[in-house]
Amino acid sequence: MTVTNSRTTAPPRHRAGQGGPGEGGARSAARERRRRRGRRIRFALAFVLSLLVLALAGAGWLYLKLDGNINTFDSGGLSDNRPKAGSSKGENVLVIGSDTRTGGNDRLGGGNKDDVGRSDTAFLLHIYADHKHALAVSIPRDTLVTIPPCKLPDGTWTKTRTDTMFNAAYSVGETAKGNPACTQNTVEQLTGLRVDHTVVVDFKGFASLTSVVGGVKVCLPNDVYENDLNPNRTTRGKLLFKKGEQTVSGQKALDYVRIRHGIGDGSDIGRIKRQQAFVASLLKEVKSNGLTPTRLLPLADAATKSLTVDPGLGSADKLMSFAMSLKDIDLHNTKFVTVPWRYDGSRVAVVQPDADDLFAALKADHTIDGKNASGKKSGAKAGASPSPSASPVSGTGIDVTVYNGTTVGGLAARGAATLTSDGFTVTGTATASTQDHTTTLVEYGAGEQAAAETVAKAFPGAQLQSVTRAGISVVLGQSYANTPTATASPTAVPSSVAAGARSADDNLCSNLTYG
Repeated sequence: MTVTNSRTTAPPRHRAGQGGPGEGGARSAARERRRRRGRRIRFALAFVLSLLVLALAGAGWLYLKLDGNINTFDSGGLSDNRPKAGSSKGENVLVIGSDTRTGGNDRLGGGNKDDVGRSDTAFLLHIYADHKHALAVSIPRDTLVTIPPCKLPDGTWTKTRTDTMFNAAYSVGETAKGNPACTQNTVEQLTGLRVDHTVVVDFKGFASLTSVVGGVKVCLPNDVYENDLNPNRTTRGKLLFKKGEQTVSGQKALDYVRIRHGIGDGSDIGRIKRQQAFVASLLKEVKSNGLTPTRLLPLADAATKSLTVDPGLGSADKLMSFAMSLKDIDLHNTKFVTVPWRYDGSRVAVVQPDADDLFAALKADHTIDGKNASGKKSGAKAGASPSPSASPVSGTGIDVTVYNGTTVGGLAARGAATLTSDGFTVTGTATASTQDHTTTLVEYGAGEQAAAETVAKAFPGAQLQSVTRAGISVVLGQSYANTPTATASPTAVPSSVAAGARSADDNLCSNLTYG
């Protein structure tokens, strides 16, 4: 008898990957789809990473390109007697417009390409510590100033020169490229502020910059002809600009900022007003395009091709970082003023104590309207002591010249302010022939001892000294420099300066002339 197994034989199981009916086949298909999707994701990631590498490599190449564009000047030409670092809460940047004719600039500005480098315009930009306010102070090129010792191409140093036109500092050494370090030394001497950075822009750099932004809106108070740009012409020439608003770039923009004659009284003061309006309009264009690296890189490429900077800004990343630090400054909080001035014959003289008060306000980070923009609460420094009291002095009818006999910047302006507040007439300030005076001297000519004694009362501890020349002069010594001063800073820029201020958002056609 045959015995059979009563258990039913189960069908063979489906192996993974073999396909087949039921759940096993579905799972296999799902796994296959996941594998394909994973391969696509890995490919996409690899593609994106490749683009990123290429983008970074491109940015790196562009930064190297920008670095190759930038020229720096020799910091060895900066003075050893500078205002202390950090003495100003904000940052100070000296901007110089050079009319050097080298490197093809002669084709834009005329003149001989072998001419000595000169500064056509200059302003000190104070960036407040809160990075929300900025004030640009223009210095007329004809301003009579003291030019301190400056380095010559052969390594020697010049002697101090007094009552010298401001733009002569840039020409010290008579090189085609000019002397930015000497101009920086002169600005520090004039203001008592430490210049953190210096930027020189020549004709080509300026023209390129205006073209890259797509042109700059300007306004003319009247029609302007060729002989207004070049008064040596014997005929009026063709019309360069029509009266009213228009957009300019390249050569036209350069012509606009260089025009001096044919508008107002034809003075450099009037031209400064139009240059301030132009810079304000340029800022509007840049801000409207957005201060982003993508927008700034083309601007940087155009500007750096004809830019000379101090070593502290001598690379693309430093320049870009500095530019990005300005992005939060509102146009209304960007102001333009001119250093307090008056005519001195055909030249310009600095008015004291207004100029000293202006620079003191900037040093304390006080704005046009007296706001504290240092980012800290205002108040006197702890432990500071007031100035020693002195007997009331009446200087009415007494003329005095003030000299700084030390290496302390701004001391002559401080002494002038002291005398002016007591009624004396300060006929001028300058640097003494030597800067090693320990005590203050009051020098006087024949028959002026009584008046000199009155002057000495304004400077406790001052010594009288008879001299052969006429007049009374004060040579301030280190003892005066060490005298504690009142800790209260000016609450605002002097009203005489603030009244003529321009905001970057002002009407394009307002305040374009002088005289």
